[in-house]
Amino acid sequence: MPRELVVLGTASQVPTRQRNHNGYVLRWDGEGILFDPGEGSQRQMLHAGVAAHDLTRICVTHFHGDHSLGLAGVLQRISLDRVPHPVTAHYPAGGQAYFDRLRHATAYHEAGDIREQPVSGEGGVLAVTPAFTLEARRLSHPVESYGYRLTEPDGRRMLPDRLAEHGIAGPDVGRLQRDGELRGVTLDEVSEPRRGQRFAFVMDTRMCPAVPALAEGCDMLVIESTFQEADAALAAEHGHLTAGQAAAVARDAGVRHLVLTHFSQRYPGPDGFAAEARAAGFAGELTVAADLVRVPVPRRA
Repeated sequence: MPRELVVLGTASQVPTRQRNHNGYVLRWDGEGILFDPGEGSQRQMLHAGVAAHDLTRICVTHFHGDHSLGLAGVLQRISLDRVPHPVTAHYPAGGQAYFDRLRHATAYHEAGDIREQPVSGEGGVLAVTPAFTLEARRLSHPVESYGYRLTEPDGRRMLPDRLAEHGIAGPDVGRLQRDGELRGVTLDEVSEPRRGQRFAFVMDTRMCPAVPALAEGCDMLVIESTFQEADAALAAEHGHLTAGQAAAVARDAGVRHLVLTHFSQRYPGPDGFAAEARAAGFAGELTVAADLVRVPVPRRA
């Protein structure tokens, strides 16, 4: 299955006729990571073709309602559907009371294996798997908030011409990759370094050192752009970014694909967000997110 972002909703505090509250699923090999399930996420998952069985992790940036009120329904659905594998939940430790209320918001038979791993302090490494390392960093918002970053381990890219020169083909390629040497030929002789892919998810925050740190070198950056530049003062007052600020971060961080989302209801349509991103000098792939779209993670460079 290709690595992709499935957008469930793109609204900020108030949903609109075209925008559901927040919700995003990152499909990454065998993992399905649900970020910020706002109200209505369970129904949006149905429309997007995402099942509860697809979810392996839930990452909540903070406990404002537009980022977390859908958590209750999603957790109950995991139990209702008898999801057979553990689902790990990451969220700000300071919001433990909110997580507990949402997890037990109504009466139901809790059959899911939900493993709570809250984030505290300035964040740090949350999980290390063969497919990626997941980390969090503290953001700047009126309530405790974290951004998330996923980094795939670096690997090697096999070079067909060099393999052919040494007469290595078929199952021997796998043996060379596994053992590092085959019949006197080393892996370094027939391959080159391949940087692992990187993904970051940055929601409600004003500009702070964690934002560029999370974005650095990312193949895909999903980032809030609640306001446009004309409302920059409002963005700063309420702890948010503008489209221009988000794009400038992506520009300086070398982001390959920028996904702008989390739009204020004051903007009835997407007009202006892309133009402001380009005006800020971002020249990479750009998506102004819409509900229920799928955005492929860029192919490896």
